[in-house]
Amino acid sequence: MAKTTPKRKRAQRAGRRARNSPALDESALREIALQFPDVADGTTARGVAFTARGRLFTCAAIHASAEPNSLVVRIAVERRARLMAAYPDALYLTDHYAKHPAVLARLERLDRESLRDILGAAWLFVTEKAVARKRSGPKRGKR
Repeated sequence: MAKTTPKRKRAQRAGRRARNSPALDESALREIALQFPDVADGTTARGVAFTARGRLFTCAAIHASAEPNSLVVRIAVERRARLMAAYPDALYLTDHYAKHPAVLARLERLDRESLRDILGAAWLFVTEKAVARKRSGPKRGKR
């Protein structure tokens, strides 16, 4: 009998979500995103958006290549392939977004726990960059 790995468990949970619970909506996304420290709601007329320490970490995917009801989730390129393998039905990428440190998430295929995991990875990515920028100090202008 095959051993169930954490990666396999996450994929199974994502598959069960699609069958057993209602699709996540904007209010559920807002509730989960605002649980992270230093997160602010930056929603505009163009769509939902959240920032962490002043840096965008997730927003509505508004490019024509994205499927409806998708989110752009900022994530390190190195981590993106692992996340996509863990949630193959929920996460995807288009040519437009491939050149950015981001992944697209289909909200209707995620459960609350999976969305929390994905947003947690995005929060870490964005806040680590903010801390590194703060430590290096502000950029000096030309004299």
